[in-house]
Amino acid sequence: MKLWEGRFEAPTAGDADLFNDSLPFDCRLWSVDIAASIAHATMLGACGIITKEESDEICAGLNSISEDIAAGKLEIAGAEDIHSFMENELVGRIGEAGKKLHTARSRNDQVATDFRLYARGAFDCLAESLAWLVDSLCDRAKAGLKFIMPGYTHLRKAQPMCAGHFFNAYSEMFLRDLDRVCASRERANVMPLGSGALAGTSYPIDRDLTCTLLEFDRPCENSLDGVSDRDFVAEYIFDCSMIMSHLSRLCEDIILYSTEEFGYFEIPDEYSTGSSIMPQKKNPDIPELMRGKTGRVYGHLMAILTTIKAIPLAYNKDLQEDKEGFFDAEKQTINCINIMAEMLPYIKLNGPRMAKAAEAEFCCATDVADYLAKKGVPFRTAHGVTGSIVRWCLKNGRTLQDMTPEEYRSFAPEFGDDITQTVTAAACAAARTSYGGASPECVKANLKSIKKRLKNFI
Repeated sequence: MKLWEGRFEAPTAGDADLFNDSLPFDCRLWSVDIAASIAHATMLGACGIITKEESDEICAGLNSISEDIAAGKLEIAGAEDIHSFMENELVGRIGEAGKKLHTARSRNDQVATDFRLYARGAFDCLAESLAWLVDSLCDRAKAGLKFIMPGYTHLRKAQPMCAGHFFNAYSEMFLRDLDRVCASRERANVMPLGSGALAGTSYPIDRDLTCTLLEFDRPCENSLDGVSDRDFVAEYIFDCSMIMSHLSRLCEDIILYSTEEFGYFEIPDEYSTGSSIMPQKKNPDIPELMRGKTGRVYGHLMAILTTIKAIPLAYNKDLQEDKEGFFDAEKQTINCINIMAEMLPYIKLNGPRMAKAAEAEFCCATDVADYLAKKGVPFRTAHGVTGSIVRWCLKNGRTLQDMTPEEYRSFAPEFGDDITQTVTAAACAAARTSYGGASPECVKANLKSIKKRLKNFI
C-alpha cells in the first residue's frame, strides 16, 4: 500500500512504479529510519499528541521490526521506499496505533532526517579510516628516517631529502582531509525532523526532545531549508573526492617509484598481479585501480552538484538522486583508504638505490651555490658559477661528487676543501634544517607533530 494513494482513482502505471522505486537502494536506511521513528513516537507520547500507551506500542513494534531485519527473518520488499515499508509493516503488526506514527511528520522531513543520521555515521567511518591511514604513513615515515631519496619538481630530480619527508607530506594531506571530514560532520548534524512537508506543523511538538534523543546538535531553524538542504551530501562526496585525489597522487608515486627505471619502492606480491602472456610481469594493479576509482568518485560529485543546482524550494523528487552516488562514493573511498593503509607497511624501501639516485643528475647543485653564497658570493652570481660547473661536468663526464677541490676552485676561489663533503646526498639532506624542511631531524619533528595532531581526531 502506498502512503499517498487515497487521492487517486487509478493505480500508478507499472513502468512509473519501477521508475519511482527507491527501495532497492534506500533500504540501507532501515536502521536509521527506525531510530528516527522511535524518537518521533517517544516525543509524540511525551507531548500528549498520542497516548503514552500508543507511543510505547509503536516503539515496541519498531524494535521488533529491527530485530527481525537484523536476524534475517524479515525481507525488505513490497514498497516504494524504506519509509513506506516500515510504516506498512508496523501497521500490520500493531494495527491502528501504527497509523499514528506519522502524526506531525512528513516523508520530506523523515527522509532528510534519516539521511542525515546515515551520513553522520558515514562521516565517522571516513574519519576512522583516515586516522588509520595517517598512522600507517607515520610508520613508513619512521622507517624512512634512515634513507635519503631524491625529491622532484617537474618530474625531474631536484634535491636530496630524507625519505620520511615523502611519507609525511601525504600524512599532511590526509590530516587536512580528516579535519575537513570532521568539520563537515559537524555541519551535517542538524535535525530536519519537525519541519513537516515544508512549513512546520500545527501540533505542539518538542523538537528539542527529538533532537536530544537522536543526538543532533540542534534542530534546523528554517523548515523550508530543512527538508530541501542536501549540502551535507555534496560535502561528503567532495570530502571523498579530495581524499581520492590525494590517494591517487600517492598511488601515482608508488607506481612510478616501483618501476624498474626508479626501483625505490617494491610493492608486495600480495598487492600485485601478473600478466596472462608475459610471465615476468609484476603489475601494480591495486594502486592503478585505486587511481582509476578517483574519476568515479569525482563523477558522483558532479552528479549531486548538477542535481541540486536549480531545485526550487522545497522538496522535489530530484532529491531521490542524492543517495546512490553517496553510497557508492562512501564504499569506494573507504575501501581505497583501508587497502592503502593495509598495503603501506609491506612496501619495501630500496635504500641504496634511492641514495645513489639522490646524488645523480646533479641533485646537490643547489648546495654548491649555497656554499658560495655562505662565503659572501651573491646568490645570483653563485647560481651562475654552479651552472658553469654543471655544464663542465656534462661535457667531461664528471659528477659533483668526483670533482676535486682544485677543480672547484678553478671556477671560484671561495671553494674550500670541505666542498667535497658538502655535495654528498646525505649532507645535502641533513642541511635542510629550516622549519618544515627535509632533514632527518626536521622529519622527526614533523612526524611528532603529525602524531600529536592526529590525537585530536581519535
